[in-house]
Amino acid sequence: MRVRGFESIGGSFTMPWLRRSPAEEIALHTGVSATTVHRVISTYNRLGPTALETPGKGGRRHQYLTLQEEKAFLAPFFAQAQSGEIATVAQIQAAYEAKVGHEVDDSTIYRLLNRHGWRKLMPRPRHPQADLAAQEQFKKNLKRRLKRQSPRGQPKMSAQS
Repeated sequence: MRVRGFESIGGSFTMPWLRRSPAEEIALHTGVSATTVHRVISTYNRLGPTALETPGKGGRRHQYLTLQEEKAFLAPFFAQAQSGEIATVAQIQAAYEAKVGHEVDDSTIYRLLNRHGWRKLMPRPRHPQADLAAQEQFKKNLKRRLKRQSPRGQPKMSAQS
């Protein structure tokens, strides 16, 4: 359980020396602003110690599935990827939308995959009709052509002429 505004000290608000200290000194020790100290003290005086016990900031409050449900959802896709098949975002998104019952944005799927350690791996792009032998022959001929065309004996151009 966290005490709002004083989580860095861990309950130092109830220490006797802090009760007599000015808000600026308490703020210095706890790492919050003096305004936060005044607000927390006011809340404490009105509602007692239970007012300081809050769930805290952060966390996943807006989610379609819990982390365990997401892991179970991705399990068949992990198995598919381990067997050498490609799992595309479009396939995962269609299955995810069927599971949650409505459309979701692409970024939802990318964040889901990132949370579970997936990376986008793609093969190096190559044209399907590329001829590797012709490419190698071109590279060999290109080197010879460049050597023949190099102006070794000609003076270099200067900007002053």
